[in-house]
Amino acid sequence: MLDLLIVGSGPAGLSAAVYAKRANLNVLILERVYCGTGQIAESSQVDNYLGFIGINGYELGEKFRLHAVNLGAEFKPGEAVSFEAVEKGWKVQCSNGDMIEAKAVIYAAGAVHRHLGVPGEEEFAGKGVSYCATCDGAFFRNKNTAVIGGGNTAMDDALYLSEICSKVYLIHRRDMFRGSAKTLEKIRQKENIEVVTPAQIAKIEGEDRVCSVELDNGRVLQVDGVFVAVGMIPQTDKIKDIVNLDDMKYVIADETGKTSAQGFFVAGDVRTKPLRQVVTAVSDGANAAAAAVEYLNHE
Repeated sequence: MLDLLIVGSGPAGLSAAVYAKRANLNVLILERVYCGTGQIAESSQVDNYLGFIGINGYELGEKFRLHAVNLGAEFKPGEAVSFEAVEKGWKVQCSNGDMIEAKAVIYAAGAVHRHLGVPGEEEFAGKGVSYCATCDGAFFRNKNTAVIGGGNTAMDDALYLSEICSKVYLIHRRDMFRGSAKTLEKIRQKENIEVVTPAQIAKIEGEDRVCSVELDNGRVLQVDGVFVAVGMIPQTDKIKDIVNLDDMKYVIADETGKTSAQGFFVAGDVRTKPLRQVVTAVSDGANAAAAAVEYLNHE
């Protein structure tokens, strides 16, 4: 039986692995995406992680992973589908049929992109509708695009796209933005970014690909790409019956990552906290690993 199973190989999971290996635990990281490093890999530039100025997100993620590998952390491709508390720990069923047993679990599965739920969104997914500007922005060079959302991700996406697209519409349902005031100031100084508020997408239209969006006020924008950045959904459906969740389906846990289930810890975007950034994910991983070590030492 493993000492510790870590579910998820993003910054939170990899940080947890580093701290767990330094405590000499027998650790396995279960990763849904082979050699994945989480959503950080989608960021073209990270400029708010201490000590790394303007580093590419993929490169930073690879550094995190290499650190865990060098300390002897082991990885297993697979997706956890169910968790069962047993006398000496946890049994975790994987989608490929494998069963993993561990004395403790750190769940760091992150969150997924929230969808708009409007006509045309699913139809044109991958055909003009995207949830990652840094991944797909280059396909829309010198074209018109729309970014939907009012947080930091949406505003960063708009700035990024403004460097490669002819025109960028930043559409938000409210007049006020949730994201950084400094970033919003930069956006308003960009001649090829038009802020459209208050407005919501009513439908996305096209033939083989996206060609326009219609807003709830009747205005039609001619665009080739629609980038959706309206928040995340925590990946907690598989653990909703074993730990306490809040109204937004995030796991209720403090900085230690301790949950309502004994020997089951969480780290990263899945837990309740005010700020979800790389730096907080890494901190979560370290804290959860320390709490797991303390738990195992008293078992």
